[in-house]
Amino acid sequence: MTAQSPSTPKPAAKVTKTNRLGLELKVYKGADSTLCNGCGHDAITNAIIKSFFEYGVQPHRVAKLSGIGCSSKTTAYFLGRSHGFNAVHGRMSAIATGSNLANRTLLNIGVSGDGDTASIGLGNFLHMVRRNAQIVYVIENNGCYGLTKGQFSATADKGAVQKGGDVNQMTAIDCCALAIELGCGFVARSFSGDAKQLGALLKAAIAHPGTALLDVVSPCVTFNNHEGSTKSYPYSKEHEDPLHEIGFVPFFEPIDVDYPAGTTKFLELQDGSKITLQKLEHDYDPTDRTRALDLLHKANRDRHFLTGLLYYDPSAPPMAEQLNLMDEPLATLPASKLRPAPEALAKVMERFR
Repeated sequence: MTAQSPSTPKPAAKVTKTNRLGLELKVYKGADSTLCNGCGHDAITNAIIKSFFEYGVQPHRVAKLSGIGCSSKTTAYFLGRSHGFNAVHGRMSAIATGSNLANRTLLNIGVSGDGDTASIGLGNFLHMVRRNAQIVYVIENNGCYGLTKGQFSATADKGAVQKGGDVNQMTAIDCCALAIELGCGFVARSFSGDAKQLGALLKAAIAHPGTALLDVVSPCVTFNNHEGSTKSYPYSKEHEDPLHEIGFVPFFEPIDVDYPAGTTKFLELQDGSKITLQKLEHDYDPTDRTRALDLLHKANRDRHFLTGLLYYDPSAPPMAEQLNLMDEPLATLPASKLRPAPEALAKVMERFR
């Protein structure tokens, strides 16, 4: 055996990357995925893990919420040290509203599907949006029901062809258009295959104090990735129409990036973070609500799907502010503050005598 020479340099110790909180990326991971190989949902999971790590979110300050469907399994695959609640089908948005009311110091992230949101859960979803509950709301949109063998969902485009050959005759529900109509202050659409854009949008959504909707086209490789599908990987890549190239500058980092003059718009979020929109083809202002709806209608007509930040308006007060909730979370208040004294109850009852 040859002894190592004293002059031979020792191999450098491996440096583990940490974020601003001193946490490693593995802290933001969860269980191993059991979804189909190549599922777009797993790409979204990876984007969520990376975004929460890079932004520097404390895992124990996060509440993960889901409903029923392939999409709702996603929350098991990230942030294993966070709080979690798996609701019944279509009720995740109602649970998110309650979670926000009970403890607004938690960051809610909900992962839902096109069926969980746009079919059985549509009513709950719309009321959550109009109340402006604080949540990063991700729709994993594949236009079909993957758990029940690929039937058309409510977001399936009219004229889309099912794997078995059936043609969808019904008009699709556009969750982004509905959210904009109801005053949602952060509405974006992305594609699971565009990790750079999706990551920037997720970090911007984390910084938004109200409802932040991300509708992510996420192809189902088992039941909806065939010729004739309008939500397959080939179709999505061919028909994706990016409004802008997106970057995100968090509030804790200085802005020191250089962009060509006249091509970038900066939007400042309420926590001081900034999102940068680098124009590609459209002269687009995401603060113009009417323009956003017009573009969505045009894109639906032309069979394209727009990606990027579709609409942004930070002026709407979040739900907790609308209700004038006290600073201390309701979930941590003692019974002495939640329960009226007997004398107070007696006065109330006396009014009804």
